[in-house]
Amino acid sequence: MSSNVTTPAVTPVSTTYAVAGMSCGHCVATLTRVIGELDGVTGVDVQLDTGRVTVTATTGPDDAALAEVVDEAGYELTGRV
Repeated sequence: MSSNVTTPAVTPVSTTYAVAGMSCGHCVATLTRVIGELDGVTGVDVQLDTGRVTVTATTGPDDAALAEVVDEAGYELTGRV
């Protein structure tokens, strides 16, 4: 017996943050990796020239968790843009 239960589509949420301390491609790779490891994150776009990081997630962002991993990586999350 098959079930016709459908799960609701999840609309990703994108949030852009200002991050201080980025200066090179290594910074981009590091932030992409550490932010991408957070639960629910489906995409990370780091813009070195503007100092902005756009995080796409399945739910609203956890600013505290994001700030923690950014800080631990040696950068400073200065707020939402």
